[in-house]
Amino acid sequence: MPPRSTKAPQDAVHHPVFARFYARMSVSADVKGGIAAYRAELLSGLSGRVIEIGAGNGLNFAHYPAAVSEVVALEPERTLRKLAVEAGLRAGVPVDVVPGAAEALPVKSEAFDAAVASLVLCTVRDLPRALSEIRRVLRPGGELRFFEHGLAGSPGLARTQRALDRTVWPRLFGGCHTARDTLAAIEAAGFELGTHRRFNVPDGRLRLPTSPCVLGVARRPFTS
Repeated sequence: MPPRSTKAPQDAVHHPVFARFYARMSVSADVKGGIAAYRAELLSGLSGRVIEIGAGNGLNFAHYPAAVSEVVALEPERTLRKLAVEAGLRAGVPVDVVPGAAEALPVKSEAFDAAVASLVLCTVRDLPRALSEIRRVLRPGGELRFFEHGLAGSPGLARTQRALDRTVWPRLFGGCHTARDTLAAIEAAGFELGTHRRFNVPDGRLRLPTSPCVLGVARRPFTS
């Protein structure tokens, strides 16, 4: 498959108010909500060159293992990108933070051993195209590591998610959609689904529209 254009506006996404809110909320969620442990699980065992899609304020960077030779971290939102650059300077592995959109990754095909999508596939404008781009830049056999929230298994919460996605939620939360079926989309993009598990965040009786989560790995097949 020929690569798509790798050119994208420097600020393809601009949500300054949400970005400031997310920067504060995400740090608190890591410390108090246990998200840091999921990040560590997501990145465990990675090696070689990695591309991270939607790095946010760079909270994953501290969890990359030493076997990772380079992380190219894509972040389209200007405010979050500045914070990610600062986090990259503190990381234990080389991190290069770059602008760009997930739907047009500014890198060569088959250039990476792994890709990381962490709480970001809910926000991309065109999920099938973004996953196609991730597949393009992975070498055959390369891994997609994903930690995402998405469509609930219970019909009641799923209806609530869909209603929110049609109305206020994306506007309030930086383009986030709560009812995307991440696993189905990954398989539809041509990945081979590997080990994964579902859980709720927070892990208790309280159920938020973003509570249903999935964490796992998929691979680009060796043959097209």
